[in-house]
Amino acid sequence: MQSATWFSLGLYFALMIGIGFYAWRKANATAQGYMLGGRDLGAGVTALSAGASDMSGWLLMGLPGAVYSGGLAAAWIGIGLTIGAYMNYRIVGPRLRTYTELANDAITIPDFLEERFGDTSKLLRVAAAAVIIVFFTLYCSAGMVAGGKFAVAALGMDYLNGVALAAGVVVLYVLFGGFLAVSLTDFVQGCIMFVGLVLVPIIAIGAIGGWGAIGAGLAVTEASRGLAAGTLTNWLTGTSIIGIISAAAWGLGYFGQPHIIVRFMAIRRVQDLRVARRINIGWMAISLAGAIATGLIGAIWVAQGHGRITDPETIFILFANTLFHPLITGFLLAAILAAIMSTISSQLLVTASSLAEDIWRGVIRPGASEGSVVGIGRASVVLVAGVSALLAMDPDSSILSLVSNAWAGFGAAFGPVIIASLWWRSATRWGALAGMGVGAAVVIMWIMMGWSEAMYEIVPGFAAASIAIWAVSKVTERPDADHLTLFGRAADAVR
Repeated sequence: MQSATWFSLGLYFALMIGIGFYAWRKANATAQGYMLGGRDLGAGVTALSAGASDMSGWLLMGLPGAVYSGGLAAAWIGIGLTIGAYMNYRIVGPRLRTYTELANDAITIPDFLEERFGDTSKLLRVAAAAVIIVFFTLYCSAGMVAGGKFAVAALGMDYLNGVALAAGVVVLYVLFGGFLAVSLTDFVQGCIMFVGLVLVPIIAIGAIGGWGAIGAGLAVTEASRGLAAGTLTNWLTGTSIIGIISAAAWGLGYFGQPHIIVRFMAIRRVQDLRVARRINIGWMAISLAGAIATGLIGAIWVAQGHGRITDPETIFILFANTLFHPLITGFLLAAILAAIMSTISSQLLVTASSLAEDIWRGVIRPGASEGSVVGIGRASVVLVAGVSALLAMDPDSSILSLVSNAWAGFGAAFGPVIIASLWWRSATRWGALAGMGVGAAVVIMWIMMGWSEAMYEIVPGFAAASIAIWAVSKVTERPDADHLTLFGRAADAVR
């Protein structure tokens, strides 16, 4: 790889690490500072850090690859995600920001759930923390797989060295800078991703012959690859009503993603969520359109004989390496790294926060000092990163498959519980426990039985969890009067 490309990548790495050290000096003396940034995020940082941590390597590698291989029907995922993100800001954001501060200043999702339901047994906190630790470790491994594939396709490195590179840089700035570093780096990474996803398809369209060549190019590509007519041009070709529901159901996952909804808890004021929502949805819509266009134009480009590809998930890398000056190539490769690292960092921090705040201080050492909690959090970052890297040893793992499994697990286990905790006064701790357990179990069973091809596992998992919360809450004791009063105060505050 040319020195100009390495120069661009080197600047990117230096910037990420520099932000980590800046955050270390600013907000790391307390657990709230390390894990929630002191609840002082602005609207712009909240919006782009949520978007960047949400989309991951899936946006620049997984989705373009899915469209390249399976056609335009894969884009239903993007539609579902955009709708889901919008509803998340409307349904969850304002109440969660208000309630977590009123509920003893809760700084993690398990902490909030324990306070919301008045659970003195610690069962709810431990169960929620266990779901976070298990599914986020799997989710982190998906990011590291993306890092390994990136290193092979773009940098000519060994796959395992690529995994180590992605993990090492992320661990360094998360270890020192905590939530503030994660949020600030995610903001910068979101900007880089946005520019890359606008620039690449525009330049690639010119390379295939301009806007007028797209229609004929897609038809020729379908014929040359033996695809059904309309696969690359029709949203409905190659799918079914069940397939569309499964793809769009990705949007349900937003309500239960701790690394996303924790941004709502950290924003400076509830009123800032409206501005954050507009920025985030605009960023998402344009970025997803760019990713879909990259997959479609990439299919034409390869069919025209301009390049060869063995892994469809590397089509963005092929464009970056062949259409641009090496200095710009480095910037575009940094966009892929930004997508990968922004998600890994958020997931590492949320998992470490659960281990430190919910397990260490919440159960093992209830009187633990702020310093010890931050120390355990930092040690947990290294531990979870190591386990995730071990799970990412298989270079043949599909990024989209790994992400979809973890996304469904969180969406089904936490989504209905979060919504019920914020909107249904009569929800009980036993109902919440039942919902988490049933949601996670149904997702795991659905995957193990091989039924995911017929219906995305989040759909039955989310439905089963919702029913379990309602049924069990109806026959178990409601929270005490103090906690119901707190629920009312939180609801009133956002009206």
